[in-house]
Amino acid sequence: MDLEKYMIPCINKKIFGVDCLGCGLQRAFILVIKGDFIAAFNLFPAIYSTILFVVVVLINFKDKKRNYHTIIIILALINAIIMMASYVYKFFNHN
Repeated sequence: MDLEKYMIPCINKKIFGVDCLGCGLQRAFILVIKGDFIAAFNLFPAIYSTILFVVVVLINFKDKKRNYHTIIIILALINAIIMMASYVYKFFNHN
């Protein structure tokens, strides 16, 4: 199955012509599924922190006995920092 046919286009890039903070996430996730872990990281450095964040959020929905809120907030902050840092790096080094 060719998952790349079903990717959602970046509205920000279509309207303004500039990548958003999440540009590359879908393609990086497909690379992770295909086993190309280094290329996924090079494309979207926050891919692994995003996957970890989503896994913990899903565990939080399933496991109601434990409190995962602090972990979720910490992972969200780490993910945001990585996304912003990689965006700034990409913006200043590739334009």
